[in-house]
Amino acid sequence: MIGASAAIAMFWAALSSITSGPVPYNVAVAADAGRVETPAATVGSSEDAADAADELQTALSAEQQELMAGDPDWRASARLYHAGGGGATGNDSLGCRPVAMRTVAVDPRVIPRRTKLFIRETVGMRLADGSIHDGYWYASDTGGAIKGQKIDLYTGHGSGSMAQARRLNMRTLTIADAGRFDGCPPAWENASR
Repeated sequence: MIGASAAIAMFWAALSSITSGPVPYNVAVAADAGRVETPAATVGSSEDAADAADELQTALSAEQQELMAGDPDWRASARLYHAGGGGATGNDSLGCRPVAMRTVAVDPRVIPRRTKLFIRETVGMRLADGSIHDGYWYASDTGGAIKGQKIDLYTGHGSGSMAQARRLNMRTLTIADAGRFDGCPPAWENASR
């Protein structure tokens, strides 16, 4: 799917190659009528969105509220990765199967492996199955390109799994240390415990 401005540019390019003279006014007006306007900044920031934010805040556990309010332990630039893509193999660096929307690849010199992380920007994120992310992730993977203040968030299988987290890609995220975990990262049902 192409953007409206790209469609208009293609229309003008096609039109200018057909005609050698100026474009008639009515043709220009017709092309302009098809232009898509960018929605106002207030779209999506109604009272409903504020109510949803309030509802989410009251649904957070005491631990989550404390982690949200406290100073972050790290700030790291996030990238997304998925199984079936370059770099992702069957198991993480602990020898465990990665858990979608829970496994994080880190530079262990910055964030130690086996650290339970709380990433504020992921709290309330709607997942593909309709559930809501609680903000907990698990540092159980590493990668050759993960150096310094960078993390890779594992989204699942295939590039389609990245859709719900795409807004986090290439952003600096605030990360709190939520403790340690033993063994492999827990499955979704037990992850926030």
